Amino acid sequence: MADLKIEGLVRRFGTVRAVDDVSIHVADGEFVTLLGPSGCGKSTTLAAVAGLDRPDGGRITVGGKTYFDSARGIYLPPESRGCGLVFQSYALWPHMTVADNVAFPLTLRKVKTADRKRRIAEVLALVEMEPYADRYPHMLSGGQQQRVALARTLVYQPSILLLDEPLSNLDAKLRDRARAWLAELRTRLGLTTIYVTHDQIEALSLSDRIVVMSAGRIAQLGSPQDIYERPADPFVADFIGTTNFLPAKVAALTGGVATLELADGQRVEVTADRPPVAGSRVTLAFRPEQMRAATAGEASGAEGSVIATRVLSRSYIGGRWQVALDLADAPIRLETEVPPTGDELHLWLPRAGCILFAGASNGAA
Repeated sequence: MADLKIEGLVRRFGTVRAVDDVSIHVADGEFVTLLGPSGCGKSTTLAAVAGLDRPDGGRITVGGKTYFDSARGIYLPPESRGCGLVFQSYALWPHMTVADNVAFPLTLRKVKTADRKRRIAEVLALVEMEPYADRYPHMLSGGQQQRVALARTLVYQPSILLLDEPLSNLDAKLRDRARAWLAELRTRLGLTTIYVTHDQIEALSLSDRIVVMSAGRIAQLGSPQDIYERPADPFVADFIGTTNFLPAKVAALTGGVATLELADGQRVEVTADRPPVAGSRVTLAFRPEQMRAATAGEASGAEGSVIATRVLSRSYIGGRWQVALDLADAPIRLETEVPPTGDELHLWLPRAGCILFAGASNGAA
């Protein structure tokens, strides 16, 4: 195993910087996810590490071994890097059995027969595919094919593991099971891993740290909890989970508590880690799970504020209701076990836990 250092990575396509000065240090045994929408540069970064695409600038090293260095003119070909790469498409040989598919990288490396058989048995046991060694790919489910593709990568003992959206071809239920299995496997392996996905649930559940990318740059890098609870900007807040955004004006600031005036004149109080300037325009961001329907007669107090909203729609999503609301001409969402009755609903919003961003924003990516 080894650590991975990406320093000042740049990749241009014409006038577009697909990767723009990206620097990431992945520690030995760490699982780091590159997360972002299509076109953000995450797969291009992964391809640069694998050697499948040559960057225009920067440096990549793994365990002291230089993969790429633009200043020194070093570019190590893919076959010399020792990376394990699993694609979105599993690319299994259809005319080969599971065992033969897994053996292929060892055959290319001219590994001795006895050692080859031992390694194949070990890695098939690791991915729980031993009983299927003699089957062909068309006889396997999507999840089983994904395990074989991973086994084929692990069998030659790569220094780092690169996973490019390996679960995206699976249906929703199978993806849930595969994610749980992959989480257990990564704990057992302890292999330095870069995982590329646009699926926030995968990123939050699997990662030690997440790199949120936007337009070729790093928008935020941190633990899953940091990314979710303390997003650096409206883009991150909007991309990770569901976030409500409300434009507001700072009416007053007292002891770290900001009194915000919404567009319709209603006021809410929130604590602010970085106190805004009184009179400035801000965006209040909060998650649907942070608020609740106010009880009858409940009023604003030291713990939170009660605000009036208009009900736009109600949708049953299994075990709970998703309610679309209008608050001061801004759309927000609430999830609740009991659907509201009538066209109006009073909400309780906590003073602590909300986030203030400077300036007006709708949170759109």
